[in-house]
Amino acid sequence: MSTSIPVTQQIDNHPLTRNQRSLIGLAIVGNISEFFDMFLIGFVIELLMKDQSWQLTGFQSGIVLAGAGVGTVIGSILWGRLADRFGRKHAYVWCIIVLIVFTAASLFTPNDGWLFLTVMRIGVGIGVGGLSITSIPFVQEFVPAKQRGLLSGLTAVFIPLGIFLGGLATRTLGGAIGWRGLMALGCIPIILVIWAHFVPESPRYLQSQGRADEARKAYAWAMQIPVEEVGELPVVEHTKNASYSLILKKYPKSLAIVTIGSFCFIAGSFTVQSWGQAILGQSFKFDTATVSTLFMIVSLGDLLGRLGSAWISDRIGRRWTMFICGVVGGIGCLIAAFAAHSAAGSSSLHSAGMLFYVGIFIVMTFGDGAFGVLNPFGGEQFPNEARSTGLGLGYGIGATAKIFGPFVVGMLIGGGSPTAEVVFMPFCVFAGLLFLGAITYMFAKETAKKELEEI
Repeated sequence: MSTSIPVTQQIDNHPLTRNQRSLIGLAIVGNISEFFDMFLIGFVIELLMKDQSWQLTGFQSGIVLAGAGVGTVIGSILWGRLADRFGRKHAYVWCIIVLIVFTAASLFTPNDGWLFLTVMRIGVGIGVGGLSITSIPFVQEFVPAKQRGLLSGLTAVFIPLGIFLGGLATRTLGGAIGWRGLMALGCIPIILVIWAHFVPESPRYLQSQGRADEARKAYAWAMQIPVEEVGELPVVEHTKNASYSLILKKYPKSLAIVTIGSFCFIAGSFTVQSWGQAILGQSFKFDTATVSTLFMIVSLGDLLGRLGSAWISDRIGRRWTMFICGVVGGIGCLIAAFAAHSAAGSSSLHSAGMLFYVGIFIVMTFGDGAFGVLNPFGGEQFPNEARSTGLGLGYGIGATAKIFGPFVVGMLIGGGSPTAEVVFMPFCVFAGLLFLGAITYMFAKETAKKELEEI
């Protein structure tokens, strides 16, 4: 017989179980895979720019790097809608499958086949574009409200390990297996499809579809208790899946905040991930091994930044967390811009390069560190039945920054190699965008410690 205690209160009072940790782990590993792949392509581009058989220009490199951004925009919008229609779990699994298929196809890129590689990167972007969008609501709908910021943020906290692993793989294996071998490592996430088989669908999604019995079983799985002991389900109106028109009509403010905020924070951090290695290597003349090591250190700063933002968001609130991250991240961009500007007339290119590195370290620790709460907070701006669609649409439009940032830098470089001079203006723009993003999230509704049904 079920208890009279509401199941939401039951989960809040229940210790975190092995099954809940397994779900969080599934989301974490999936998102690490995203960053591993997206960051590894930066190292691949650096190797290809040195490969005489490719003769890859800065402009062409920008097109390849922007390809994943195009795919991410499509994927975020597409998978968010599919997650609300067919379930968080099913959408998440198919994201992984798409990622694996296009990564494997990339291995057949011919020499100097930058257009083919661009198309493959678009496909990879479509897959990875949905990983965060589907996994965050998936986790949020299984965990206690009082820890939701931290626990759903954990899905993004360990993403920088992808940078660390990408740097480690390049440093230790790059010379031996080449760029094709490095890209082949991106197929490892196939194990997640098997892992997901043992995790049920989100109970709140099931209930919104009128499948109350399955929702009870999902809650029982999460708390590792018999179904009979599951408390009263929250009152959830059985509604049709949210459409894009409904999001635009009913939640325009939430959509605008998520869209503008995502664009601003993505522009700076993603460009650093995409171009940072090439800029340090080509503009400031750091060797590949040094760049790999420096970005392994960046990954640790990014990880601590994401963990810090996820943790503190449950204490000082989501809005102030985003504000602090945006302002400090913007300062980091200005430091990087100043370093690039000073390098033009500097006799010590290495010193200027180290100052540039300090700037991008700050950008990644705070600007990218904000992603420990950015997407969880974005998802909380929408109700259960519209969460993935709203977050996917807003983040998807905002993710056009993944096209804008790398392409602008590539366009400024043109047909040659990146120089310190061309870095100054883009990083000034990225600083302004991070400041704007910080202000934008102050207009969002605070959701810390609130039940999802109250939002």
